[in-house]
Amino acid sequence: MTKSQQTNKPEGFASYAKYSALAIQAGIIIFAGTLGGFKLDSFLNIKFPVFTITLSLLSVFAAIWLLVREVIKKDKNK
Repeated sequence: MTKSQQTNKPEGFASYAKYSALAIQAGIIIFAGTLGGFKLDSFLNIKFPVFTITLSLLSVFAAIWLLVREVIKKDKNK
């Protein structure tokens, strides 16, 4: 194994771990938004799931914003 291959291993693992954590965060944000909307619709006894739809869409946009912000931050650090 060459010296350049040895130095790439920790960097590759750190990048993999960082983006895996971002994917988990995005999933949790979307799950929490959807669950919150569902609970709010149930609590208010609304027949059409207005809050479920609204909060799930907002949470998807928030997760995408988080991912894009992190990718932009990584590009600026290069």
